[in-house]
Amino acid sequence: KATTPRNDDPEHASRPFDKSRNGFVLGEGAAMFVLEDYEQAQERGAHIYAEIAGFATRSNAYHMTGLRPDGREMAEAIRVAMAEARTNPDDVDYVNAHGSGTKQNDRHETAAVKGALGDDAYRVPMSSIKSMIGHSLGAIGSIEIAASALAIENDLIPPTANLEVADPECDLDYVPLQAREQKTRTVVSIG
Repeated sequence: KATTPRNDDPEHASRPFDKSRNGFVLGEGAAMFVLEDYEQAQERGAHIYAEIAGFATRSNAYHMTGLRPDGREMAEAIRVAMAEARTNPDDVDYVNAHGSGTKQNDRHETAAVKGALGDDAYRVPMSSIKSMIGHSLGAIGSIEIAASALAIENDLIPPTANLEVADPECDLDYVPLQAREQKTRTVVSIG
């Protein structure tokens, strides 16, 4: 199921990783960045929120609309981005999840993070801002990068709103209901 039927309760409709989730909530928004060389930003006195140290993308050709249960492609993208950034799983402080609120995606992503981070997946907090703003489709990647930069800037992990009872197949630390103060230097943003 893609979209939730909970439109009459918009504040509680988006429930990533929750046992009672039943689809994503369409949202809207945008974010914009100035990307520039570090030295140039310093030279002009720019406020630097974060550094993009690594990037990777993969396609899931498993099925027209379905995802591989093992999260293989997503795990590989995370590993490649971390290698490009010269980052190890034990360096990661926070995972900004895709966390769409569909059963298939949330389970797939949980498996992918476990595959990429190994045992560190159980230590690293992971949350979904879509629980608060919905899924803006094409714009969500930039919005999640902005949220990741703000997590670093403020040493504050955003919560997964509406996560009351976790799906047993989603067994990581999803920062339920309340933001968490935590020193945050390295973020994996899944988008």
